[in-house]
Amino acid sequence: MAESRKELKQKKRRKWLYWVGGIFLFLLLAGGGFAWYVWDKIHDTVNTMHEPLDRDKDPKRQEEINSIFNDKKSINILLLGVDEREGDRGRSDTMILMSLNPKTDSMKMLSIPRDTYVNIPGRGMDKINHAYAFGGVELSVQTVEEAFDLPVHFYGKINMEGFELGVDALGGVTIDNHMDFTQDGFHFEEGNLRLNGKEALAYIRMRKSDPRGDMGRNERQRAVVTAAMNEAASFSSITKVGEILDIVGNNVNTDLQMKNMQALFTNYLGTRANIDTMEISGSGQIIGGIWYFIVPEGEFSRISTEIKDHMEAN
Repeated sequence: MAESRKELKQKKRRKWLYWVGGIFLFLLLAGGGFAWYVWDKIHDTVNTMHEPLDRDKDPKRQEEINSIFNDKKSINILLLGVDEREGDRGRSDTMILMSLNPKTDSMKMLSIPRDTYVNIPGRGMDKINHAYAFGGVELSVQTVEEAFDLPVHFYGKINMEGFELGVDALGGVTIDNHMDFTQDGFHFEEGNLRLNGKEALAYIRMRKSDPRGDMGRNERQRAVVTAAMNEAASFSSITKVGEILDIVGNNVNTDLQMKNMQALFTNYLGTRANIDTMEISGSGQIIGGIWYFIVPEGEFSRISTEIKDHMEAN
């Protein structure tokens, strides 16, 4: 059945997470003296971004977080790319789980396919991205924790609208392209490419010309996150700080507090230098007339074990 115009529009927008997510990581992982200048400027932005979850009201939760940062333990952050409209909560059409280990200066980055068939607490088996529509960030975090048997310490929710502005404010991003293709009027040759906002959107949208389909697209998207983090960490245009912070403040929410971000600057900066991207193996299956991405139980266990081992490594 042909996709509706509305569905096509949603697909065009859902991939903006990876670039706006890079801007979010700019606040988390930027480094050097410039970073401390930024801290002096972003306090109001951080307050605007801060949106705690219900669990954050529990004093034990705060004790746990303080212990994690005091002992420099690994943390997991769930990035949610949300396409929200007025009067509609929207869906988390893109999800990335990041695990940062400051003791080994390494990061695991897992892309979670939006159609992954999982148990949504209180709702039963469904596509994982429906968790946000049913219960917002709270249920999305709970669903990921239970599906992968892993803790999610913090979240970052990114509204897609800031995509092109964010990339252009950073001055573009550089990626290593492994496949020659054309998308939305832009031609992408193999090799190192410098992309502006519009080009970046087209680059991460391409799927049909890739023999690996969604997996190939996911690989490009993970490469984009890395490129955005590197760009943000080396960002040095003081005149652009205000513009960057406006974009972040208007498009990002997180339960990270200012003191948490300061700890990330101090102890977790090196994790971006060693990023290992992960993929989920599975297959498509139609159940009740609906297409789902079915992941074997052993695959969930493999991913859980790999990330837990990474978290515990010294």
